[in-house]
Amino acid sequence: MADKSIPTLHYLDIGRLGRGEVVRLFLRDAGIEFNDVRHAYNDTWPATSAKLKEQGITRTGKVPALLINGLVLNQHIPILRYLARETGRYDGETNHEKFQVDAVADVYNDWRIQWVAMLKGVTDEYRNKIVPEYYKVISEYYSANNGPYLLGGKVTYADFAVYQSIDNDERIGALPAELPEAVQRFREAFEARPTIAAYIEENRPKKA
Repeated sequence: MADKSIPTLHYLDIGRLGRGEVVRLFLRDAGIEFNDVRHAYNDTWPATSAKLKEQGITRTGKVPALLINGLVLNQHIPILRYLARETGRYDGETNHEKFQVDAVADVYNDWRIQWVAMLKGVTDEYRNKIVPEYYKVISEYYSANNGPYLLGGKVTYADFAVYQSIDNDERIGALPAELPEAVQRFREAFEARPTIAAYIEENRPKKA
């Protein structure tokens, strides 16, 4: 029986793919204990989605959904913003810093629309045009504050989204052989965070 006194994350049971994984990474890094409910993504999903709507867990029938502090939160980037504000961490301090974090989150969202369409097969246009341009733009943002994170030495909620884009492009075979230096430096720093390193190790495929 799930403990209702701690947050509950609803998402699809699709491993490390997708936007729910961004929220999961954030919760782990922030040290927030949570119930991790993973719904099967097969022919039962339409019925499950309808049930979640009836229960008020999602208005759109889509997940992730985070039940926290008596609230039901949907849409993964707004969820990250809520958690950043709730914890008093993971966001910019000045108005300009907050702008940079929000701007990169928007760039990530534009990437994600293109990425979802590639789950049935990666096109040459995505691999050779869309992906390189995305990482070029991300690199320009990450170079502005001397890295390794978007705002320099402090991690923000946008960093979790950008990391997920790198990881998920790799998982569909679309990641460039070489990332821009600023992006590669960010990836290495992010994966070296103790909570993230432990999570990656836990989810590494077990050898037969």
